[in-house]
Amino acid sequence: MVHQVLVDVTERIIERSAAERGAYLERMAQARSAGPARAHLSCSGQAHAYAGAGPDQEKLAIGSAGHLGIVTSYNDMLSAHQPFERYPELIRQAARAAGGTAQVAGGVPAMCDGVTQGAAGMELSLFSRDVIAMAAGVALSHNTFDAAVFLGVCDKIVPGLVIAAQVFGHLPTVFLPAGPMTSGLANDEKAKVRQQFAAGECGRPELMAAEMAAYHGPGTCTFYGTANTNQMLMEFMGLHLPGSSFVTPNTPLRDALTEEGARRALSLSALGNHYTPVCDVLDEKAFVNGIVGLMATGGSTNLLIHLIAMARAGGIVLDWQDFSEVSAVVPLVARVYPNGLADVNHFHAAGGLGYSIATLLEEGLLHPDTQTVAGQGLAHYTQEPKIKDGALVWEDGAGHSLNDKILRPASDPFQPTGGLSRLTGSLGTAVMKVSAVAPEHRQVEAPVRVFHDQDEVKAAFKAGELTGDVIVVVRFQGPKANGMPELHSLTPILSILQGKGQKVALVTDGRMSGASGKVPAAIHVCPEALDGGPIAYLRDGDLVRVDAVNGDLEILTDGVLDSVPAQADLSGNHYGVGRELFATFRAAVGSADAGASVFGG
Repeated sequence: MVHQVLVDVTERIIERSAAERGAYLERMAQARSAGPARAHLSCSGQAHAYAGAGPDQEKLAIGSAGHLGIVTSYNDMLSAHQPFERYPELIRQAARAAGGTAQVAGGVPAMCDGVTQGAAGMELSLFSRDVIAMAAGVALSHNTFDAAVFLGVCDKIVPGLVIAAQVFGHLPTVFLPAGPMTSGLANDEKAKVRQQFAAGECGRPELMAAEMAAYHGPGTCTFYGTANTNQMLMEFMGLHLPGSSFVTPNTPLRDALTEEGARRALSLSALGNHYTPVCDVLDEKAFVNGIVGLMATGGSTNLLIHLIAMARAGGIVLDWQDFSEVSAVVPLVARVYPNGLADVNHFHAAGGLGYSIATLLEEGLLHPDTQTVAGQGLAHYTQEPKIKDGALVWEDGAGHSLNDKILRPASDPFQPTGGLSRLTGSLGTAVMKVSAVAPEHRQVEAPVRVFHDQDEVKAAFKAGELTGDVIVVVRFQGPKANGMPELHSLTPILSILQGKGQKVALVTDGRMSGASGKVPAAIHVCPEALDGGPIAYLRDGDLVRVDAVNGDLEILTDGVLDSVPAQADLSGNHYGVGRELFATFRAAVGSADAGASVFGG
């Protein structure tokens, strides 16, 4: 029986979304009623579409077989997406063997927040999600496909692809991951070297050696940041094949899952036997299951923005209160770095997503009856894929955690509530990733030091100015101000201050990233400073309370909001590394609590 709070939250989402969801589903019904689209193209149009299809050209011209569109985020500059270079040919061969065809419909950009961290390029990162959605829309606009497979992994790529999949929701869609790189230098060792470098205790050669030992091959970064949180969500929400998220690249099992994903997508088309459009998979229950997975595994704070935007594309209206109420009843069952010492490979070996889903189902903390691309409800996602006698099969998992320091049953969790907390008060609304924050650090009352740039924070740290208990405020970092960059490069210095025994917190209208760690960080503050939010009124020395236990974000100094709000010269954020191309985005973007999207809502 499903937990009553999940039932109540789901029913509230359904009621809140009724008008938008109804209109969306009506549009999808009209699109599906038209049938396979390429039959309606002119002969010239079809010839253009099939001219480069080689051995598949004749079959496409006849038009009787299922045709699969591949939307890929391949590039070989990013380790997470490099494995996709091989995928199109694997997919084509699998489609042919199943009697169908496949073509690369188009590519989407994929940028790395790790590469741009602390640099100007980070100001394009959040906006890239909506660019990816539009690029995928262009890819599918040729209207020649019966189903689609989406190749994406990292921070903005999967959310952008999901938004596009929702817009083309009458098509069946399977998401195919690349998997994590094999384990390298332990994440805690890497973090230690970063702190030593920030404190001037080691040089850049030592830092570079540690980073290269951590990020050493193809696949996603192995910590539990936004990229791997995306992969978790695709399983919890039924868009991956069961157990496929954390299988390492370029292995027989990875290839078998990719090929099966192509076959499955074709079988879900209107020409197959199990027509399942993605609009039927991504319903209100699926999104609640995604929120449960986010809380239970201590996932990335970025998904508090992305899930809202992803849902809106399908006419489903989520808000942060939904996340807060789910977090209050969903226990933390996983500890994966930065919430623990293990990486995602260790997590996967301990039972991974299959066991996580199983134990949450047992406690009534997931909707079991959602539609999935696997076609057997969520219970199928408790099984593990294996290759036996040359064939891909799914078998029951161990039924228990194989390492209770990494993964625990929902009946005996690491903590009784989820990994994220919503904060509200006179300073606005914010969120905090608490799963990695020790209980004694979750409540901070201290005077603020106010900055308009993360480089200013670093300069103050180097000058020895951040003494005593302090709440570092970094404002004018919201989506309208400069694209809401992640401020993860502040983590090492804030960790050093906390390690000295100071009470430390961060408050910002920017983002902190999926790697948010041991320092309490109230992020995504709304309204943002550029909109005249309360954060714009703070001055050095004002007393603030950041309390993740009681959910408070309060200005304690009297009269602060009676003053004049600060202004900032943002002209330097408008040019360089492509920022001038995104002026329209900065002008049109919505608030973080509405998904920080340029698509409205």
